Amino acid sequence: MRCPYCGSDDTQVKDSRPSEDSNSIRRRRVCTTCGGRFTTFERVQLRELTVLKKSGRRVPFDRDKLMRSVEIALRKRPVEPERVERMINGVVRQLESSGESEVNSDQIGVLVMEGLKGLDDVAYVRFASVYRNFREAKDFSTVLSELASPEPVELDRK
Repeated sequence: MRCPYCGSDDTQVKDSRPSEDSNSIRRRRVCTTCGGRFTTFERVQLRELTVLKKSGRRVPFDRDKLMRSVEIALRKRPVEPERVERMINGVVRQLESSGESEVNSDQIGVLVMEGLKGLDDVAYVRFASVYRNFREAKDFSTVLSELASPEPVELDRK
């Protein structure tokens, strides 16, 4: 792990314990070059995931990108960060435990929509409008009717 103060790769772990959310490991480190102390949070990754995009491109799965898109949908909404983190962890866990190393971007979108449906209705509609590429007002009414029904989200994308 690189030292944030001097850039040295020679650091030592002084303490290691589960983080408060139990989904990562909190490590206290010391740089042997400059003596700087810092904390890292490391997540266990079950498998390396590749995302198959609609265009056919393959890109490495990026948890941070997923988190950013969910945060955009949740902007200015009263949802606790812990609940968002649990939802993202659940999506990632489902993808990693699927047994596949390559996942379709549509599969990720469906899992995120299912998670947002349980978190915040407005965020659900915001995410759906981008994910499904809404073109007219009736697209919104379709999604609002989905919110009222307990059935799972369909892949009705344009």
